[in-house]
Amino acid sequence: MNGRLSGKVAVITGGAGGIGLASARRFAAEGAKVCIADFNDEAGQAAAEEVGGLFVHADMSRDEDIEPMYAQAAEYFGGIDILYNNAGISPSDDNSILDTELAAWHRVMQINATAVFLCCKHGIPHLQQRGGGVVINTASFVALMGAATSQIAYTASKGAVLAMSRELGVQFARDNIRVNALCPGPVNTPLLQELFAKDPEKAARRLVHLPPGRFAEAEEIAAAAAFLASDDASFITATPFAVDGGLSQAYVTPE
Repeated sequence: MNGRLSGKVAVITGGAGGIGLASARRFAAEGAKVCIADFNDEAGQAAAEEVGGLFVHADMSRDEDIEPMYAQAAEYFGGIDILYNNAGISPSDDNSILDTELAAWHRVMQINATAVFLCCKHGIPHLQQRGGGVVINTASFVALMGAATSQIAYTASKGAVLAMSRELGVQFARDNIRVNALCPGPVNTPLLQELFAKDPEKAARRLVHLPPGRFAEAEEIAAAAAFLASDDASFITATPFAVDGGLSQAYVTPE
């Protein structure tokens, strides 16, 4: 690695597993000091120890956990330069709008959208104190296109993240703060594996639409996040950054 993030402090929510853990490893390899924020204490502590960083317990469903999370990271490291708002959920009871209950809608919105709002609200002042910084909000390819196999709350929450990131990117551009929405395609994580192991037909139906014929690996999303966090992306802001293997641009895929 070339140390593109040397001297930077990053707070990664949902950093104990999946894309968050892969990103913590990549950020640390690029020279960043990493704060892992997660509700899973055991996995979060192990992740922090692996990357030589800090673990902070934070449950994204609890508003009161988010502001102290940044305060603790800033006190420990002396400041914050990168907010990577990665935590999210995709529960099985989020389906068609005809079947999804209001409780499921509220739960998904709380963690996937409201928590991102609060992370930006409480995290951006720390970036302003440093004279600038980077915000990466995890949206999704579903914020860019529609699907007949709907997860309505998840899709709506990721659309909210994309719109919020665009607005914040414009608002804070002259504060030297860049805000982008990272839009991954389907990623080969334990969560996806578990979901599709229960329904191979569901996996096959999705896989056929991917031009490369495979799902992304968590490390590929982490590499994109590291790029957005680095000065190599210094003129990229208020942008939906798709890392989806061409899925959102495909009409017919190779046989």
